[in-house]
Amino acid sequence: MERPSVRVAVVMRRERIDNRWQPWRWGLHDVVMHQEAFGTEARRIFNDEREERWLHPGFTVELFRDDAEGYYLNATTPAPCWFVLWRMEEQPTVAPEPIPRPAMVSLSYHDAGRWLDAQETVEQVPAPPEVVGWMHAFAQAHYVPEPKKRKRPESFRPLQDRFGNPASVSTGRKGGGDGHG
Repeated sequence: MERPSVRVAVVMRRERIDNRWQPWRWGLHDVVMHQEAFGTEARRIFNDEREERWLHPGFTVELFRDDAEGYYLNATTPAPCWFVLWRMEEQPTVAPEPIPRPAMVSLSYHDAGRWLDAQETVEQVPAPPEVVGWMHAFAQAHYVPEPKKRKRPESFRPLQDRFGNPASVSTGRKGGGDGHG
């Protein structure tokens, strides 16, 4: 069965900053719908003395039924967004120096959370209304919230020792003797 998907391209931006240790900073600029004219290879699309932008085409964003909750959480926030995991190149491939390479694009909060837990660089940009509507419709069709389970008050829980064995509490004194010290 084919999953719903969209093709996108990622635009990364390098901007000059006023810092003597780091004159430039890379970051996510935008996620746009893919066009065949973009081709398949990363390329610089803008450059001046303050800023440089690179287009990275050809990403497929699929929606998975078992991640409907992640899409629902994104679609119902005040600012639904694309999540992009990117890494700096180890060695330059298309530019004189290393550039950032997007690795994955998602609409799922769960994907973004897993990537962040793995210490990856993850950034977000707003998703357009038509993508948010598409994602929200998918989430509504496939997300089934788990019923809330009533939690018993702690006072009704059986006592257990640190090994999980039944335990009891006595109010009597331990040990022998007459209690006169």
